[in-house]
Amino acid sequence: MGKATGFMEYARAENPYRDAEARLGDFGDLHAAQPAEVRFCQASRCMNCGVPFCQSDFGCPLHNLIPEWNDLLCRGQEQAALDRLLQTAPFPEFTGRVCPALCEKACNLADDGVTNRDNELYLIEKGFSKGWIKPRIPASRTGKRVAVVGSGPAGLAAADLMNQMGHTVTVIEKADRPGGLLMYGIPNMKLPKEIVMRRIRLMEAEGVSFLLNTEARPDLTEDYDAVILCGGAKKPRSLNVAHLDAKGVLFAVDYLTEATKAVLSGTDPAVSAKGKHVVVVGGGDTGNDCVGTALRQRCASVTQLEMMPAAPESRAPGNPWPEWPRTLRTDYGQIEAIAVQGGDPRIYETTVQSIQVNEKNEIVSLTTVRLAKGPEGRLSPVPGTEKTLSCGLLLIAAGFVGCEDATLSCLSLQADARGRLLPVDGSHHLGGKLFSAGDMRTGQSLVVRALADGRAAAAEAHRFLEGKNGF
Repeated sequence: MGKATGFMEYARAENPYRDAEARLGDFGDLHAAQPAEVRFCQASRCMNCGVPFCQSDFGCPLHNLIPEWNDLLCRGQEQAALDRLLQTAPFPEFTGRVCPALCEKACNLADDGVTNRDNELYLIEKGFSKGWIKPRIPASRTGKRVAVVGSGPAGLAAADLMNQMGHTVTVIEKADRPGGLLMYGIPNMKLPKEIVMRRIRLMEAEGVSFLLNTEARPDLTEDYDAVILCGGAKKPRSLNVAHLDAKGVLFAVDYLTEATKAVLSGTDPAVSAKGKHVVVVGGGDTGNDCVGTALRQRCASVTQLEMMPAAPESRAPGNPWPEWPRTLRTDYGQIEAIAVQGGDPRIYETTVQSIQVNEKNEIVSLTTVRLAKGPEGRLSPVPGTEKTLSCGLLLIAAGFVGCEDATLSCLSLQADARGRLLPVDGSHHLGGKLFSAGDMRTGQSLVVRALADGRAAAAEAHRFLEGKNGF
């Protein structure tokens, strides 16, 4: 490695958050970049460990060549490092911002793992700023036409690889802008939308076509030689309470979508948290994003309900390295809520028991109840623990249960019991010329896993088009 003792000489240093008060005043990027010298030092912490768990199944789903490009970055060979990164990573500008960095938790340095996510973000942004990133136009075309349904991470990854293989690719997207989850499921401060559109424009220059505001009907896809379905798992998990139709009760992604549309258009959002007491049901990234968005819209207060107990501060005995640490995580939204409200917004082992509305069917309050595990391990309400919270906006971020029914119906497809289009043999091939990838195939997961699955589906579809390996 470039500096064998780097991990002993330099402490881990992530890209810092912008000041909480300043960043709450806009939807700009959460983080401040660090100079090249810091990145060189951080890359030098990647030690010659012999067995790089960062590349293993515990680490990066894309199996990025992390020690190799960290070594080059440490030596200041930025373009060579970027070239090595791009051998496996299709969109480092996305993963460098939103990936939870499984590779860092699997690092041999454990809790002080190398800042791979910040390092890859530095490399790709350096590449764009220096003009190293140019359209990669295939030297020849195969004559095969491929439709990719959905322009989220899996769809973009599949389209990118199929295009590089020489096929003519059209991405069919039902929304008004491309990007899927990247555009409307992740807030602008976490993933600026100009970054998404920069990649879309590059893909267009490389020959990929995007068909927006369009449902992928069978009559539209029948003339394609292969169709890769990457429509996501956007069917939200609901709550078993009355008045879910009340004004002020929304699923999280619908709320985040409206917030992003308002940021992009420079107008007031169709649904705003301004001046309202907001309750977010559900933890995870989506719940945290709702907290951060509500605070930027100047809510009166925000409370986050989580059904499960708080995770432990440190790894439990049954959760050893290099597994992902199932420990308490306080993300940017909760950090901001603490700064504004003086305390953590999360209430654990609690759920919504009922919703109260006024004569206009507007939510005005809700009743919560504590939960406890019974003898069989099931969570049940604890009598006598009910509390009433003022609430003008209830955001349901309780996860997702699979493909949207409308998409399945439109394409005459049948999902499995978990709402997935997952072939029984575990492949991506649904039959005929149809393939599935990403959350639509596996269920809700991470952006980086969707990227890897989209690329895997593209490789499988390519073999199908070439008539190889049993196709």
